[in-house]
Amino acid sequence: MRPGARPVRRAVQLLIGLVLYAASIAMLVDAGLGSMPWDVLTQGIVRRTGLSFGVVTLLTGLVVLACWIPLRQRPGVGTVANIVVISALVDPFLALLDGLPDAMGIRITLATSGIVLNGLATGLYVGARLGPGPRDGLMTGLVRRTGRSVRLVRTSIEVGVVSVGWLLGGTVGFATLAYALAIGPLVHLFLPRLTVQTAVPETVEHVEAVAV
Repeated sequence: MRPGARPVRRAVQLLIGLVLYAASIAMLVDAGLGSMPWDVLTQGIVRRTGLSFGVVTLLTGLVVLACWIPLRQRPGVGTVANIVVISALVDPFLALLDGLPDAMGIRITLATSGIVLNGLATGLYVGARLGPGPRDGLMTGLVRRTGRSVRLVRTSIEVGVVSVGWLLGGTVGFATLAYALAIGPLVHLFLPRLTVQTAVPETVEHVEAVAV
């Protein structure tokens, strides 16, 4: 085994990160104060089709992954795990949270905690370095093909999906804006502490650009 490969640590960290990511999605959706950009789109599709949140998450993940083909992106283990684990767990987490009281204080706490948890989850799964999620890979593929900045490409994608999701009936609110403002600093805090050192030279800054 190569020094620094640490396959067990990376696999466990990836799995924990994806489980927490699914939980953070459910927390923001259940709070009803605005979801993460891609989840606004998912909510809109759910309301138009009647499919469950998890099923729509799975289908959109597969569609986005198909968009990698012309971009010549190669999925990793983490890419496939991202689609499967999150789509499988988000509905059970939503069902678990459904019994919480509808008090505004609880909803604000749920949304705030969900944003922080998402930052931690992103640091865990990206730091495992087993392949980006489908949406992250779409962004990095477009950056490479177009020569545009990460910030411009990511912003363009997320404004687009939020707009379509909102038109379809997805929830946009203060938590959507709070997430957009907070996720970069949160990942910047967590990722350097959670990135697993491997034999493949790659800087934390490069990995962080994928996540943020």
